[in-house]
Amino acid sequence: MTLVLAGGRILGTGAAVDIVVERGAIVAIVPAGTAVTDAADRVDLDGRVVLPGLWDNHVHFTQWALTSRRLDLSAAASADEVVALVGARIAAGATEVVGFGFRDGLWPEPPTAAQLDVVAASVPVILVSGDLHSVWLDSAALALHGFAGHPTGLLREDDAFAVVRALDDVADDVLDGWAREAATAAARRGVVGIVDLEMTWNRDVWLRRIRGGLTGLRVEFGVYRQHLADAIAAGMRTGDVVPGTDGLLRVGPFKVITDGSLNTRTAFCLDPYPGLADAEAFGLLTVQPDELVPLLETARDGGLRPAVHAIGDHANSLALDAFASVGVGGSVEHAQLLTEADVARFAALGVTASVQPEHAMDDRDVAERYWSGRTDRAFMLRSLLDSGAVLALGSDAPVAPLDPWVSIAAAVGRTRDGREPWHPEQSITVAEAVAASTRSTVEVGQPADLVIVETDPTTASVDALRTLPVAATLLAGRFTHRAL
Repeated sequence: MTLVLAGGRILGTGAAVDIVVERGAIVAIVPAGTAVTDAADRVDLDGRVVLPGLWDNHVHFTQWALTSRRLDLSAAASADEVVALVGARIAAGATEVVGFGFRDGLWPEPPTAAQLDVVAASVPVILVSGDLHSVWLDSAALALHGFAGHPTGLLREDDAFAVVRALDDVADDVLDGWAREAATAAARRGVVGIVDLEMTWNRDVWLRRIRGGLTGLRVEFGVYRQHLADAIAAGMRTGDVVPGTDGLLRVGPFKVITDGSLNTRTAFCLDPYPGLADAEAFGLLTVQPDELVPLLETARDGGLRPAVHAIGDHANSLALDAFASVGVGGSVEHAQLLTEADVARFAALGVTASVQPEHAMDDRDVAERYWSGRTDRAFMLRSLLDSGAVLALGSDAPVAPLDPWVSIAAAVGRTRDGREPWHPEQSITVAEAVAASTRSTVEVGQPADLVIVETDPTTASVDALRTLPVAATLLAGRFTHRAL
């Protein structure tokens, strides 16, 4: 069946056109009212704007699907407020409390297991930070997860990741149902594809989901170091289509995490964090250079594109050094704090800056505290683009919402909640933000991965961009969301 999207305006153009779609691709774009085809399904767009389907280039999809089922801690301004929320949940009869979203970087006091023990008694309490890099447990949960006697109850980095992975022990059919709901919600915001960097053997998870009917997203899945040898042995190469998925599932990058995060004060920096004087005052480098380079070489030789997590400026420098040593391109995931000298290295080395702009809105206050005097080097989107670097935008969901319009608004406006823009000199244009959130164009021969929006994003206010109404989303010419 031929599909005609009649009377729409392609983003960046003025005249209305008819877009003709066959076999999942755009086969013609002609002046509005002139498309003549037999047995066509015609959808009148009435002047709505058409742009390429949106991608979220960095998500943890299972964590995102799970988050809505967890106690929301995102508004808590202190440990006491979190304890009160946990106590209320336990008073309501909970036999286990799993929460998500606390950010303790600006709290007046650090969280401890003893604070939770007061309200928890013997109920296990597992609270995941908003950046996913720490978990706060009570004594019952510490014992349950093998950390009995821990001095604070606040686990960071690899210990935290181990607990988060254990929380994923949900029946496949239940979790896949939640994943379908999350995919449907993403399609309502114009999403056609994701790069899923969940810390698991993701090929089998997504193969099961797609065969079970989750067909509303294109997915590229990441491979972590614990699975690197198995992936190479299986002949998995970045970009390869996984058979039996109708082209929806592809092998993504090799992901390696080299430092922590800002809110957890583990991002590895050239300058110390204020008030810290111990061996970790500069953050944590979780993979040393003499370990990182061989890992990237192994990935390169196996055909897997490296994606290196680096948030602190020192971690970013070391990641770029490793790319230079190995002689391969790839991506730096986050690229949150950079030195001026390192900005130009991205383009020179063929390394994509994969950035999550909404983190700038979440982190601006904690950055001003812990990166004081350096925040002009945080989220340097304008500088990266001007240097010739390739920019890819994402959410890091559940750290930020899986909604590219939220990311686009943050990249363009550098503001939220009516505040003054934060370092507006690093803002980029709507067109640049859309380009960093798409994989195709609206041209003949391109896949019919399309988003139809009610208003022109180039004329929308920054606040309006965050909630821009999406009229329809198409993946390979079929509607995954339709409200017109």
